[in-house]
Amino acid sequence: MERIRVIEIKKSVFEDNDRDADRLRAELKEKGVFLLNLMSSPGSGKTTTLIQTINALKDKIGIAVMEADIDSDVDAKKIFAATGVQSVQLHTGGMCHLDAEMTRQGVAGLDLEKVDLAILENVGNLVCPAEFDTGAAKNCMILSVPEGHDKPLKYPLMFSVCDLVLINKMDVLDYFDFDLELCKEYVKRRNPNAEVIPICAKTGEGIDLFARWILKQIQLWKGEDNYA
Repeated sequence: MERIRVIEIKKSVFEDNDRDADRLRAELKEKGVFLLNLMSSPGSGKTTTLIQTINALKDKIGIAVMEADIDSDVDAKKIFAATGVQSVQLHTGGMCHLDAEMTRQGVAGLDLEKVDLAILENVGNLVCPAEFDTGAAKNCMILSVPEGHDKPLKYPLMFSVCDLVLINKMDVLDYFDFDLELCKEYVKRRNPNAEVIPICAKTGEGIDLFARWILKQIQLWKGEDNYA
């Protein structure tokens, strides 16, 4: 009897995606486009945070947005109406994440001629999006106060792959059992290099710090020493 052949499909898929992601990253680098991958659970405030941040940055740099969702074009329309920057909606066909090839298709739908920053608003999910390299230069995620300060312990991969964690909805901190300092400690436990910025997308608290972080990352990525 022949031996049964075992194929490690998951490993193969990830390795292929990693190669695609590296190619996309290099291509975007050549075009001078910094891709930021923004992840979170549903309802954390991704779109509202983006609107506030884009409006704080759009007079300084060229910005485009890719909105990923299982269905609908609600977020893309909302971004365009509130900011005026070019936005495309990506339908994942039921998949709970974006990979590098799907991101490439979104990038192909953008006019990159005057774009310095492309933002990918990933599918709302704390598990699958963290597993796939999208080709982004940096990963950022939003954790909202109502979700609880223990999420870095429950979803370790998401926090380990992120360069920045935004803690949103600080305006309701007094109404929830959320320990900000303990949350920061848990984030550092998963990723000592991750930065943490408390924000409130509704009131605008901390958005200036997030915008400044983005500008800094773009200029470091370009090899420049100074940033606004």
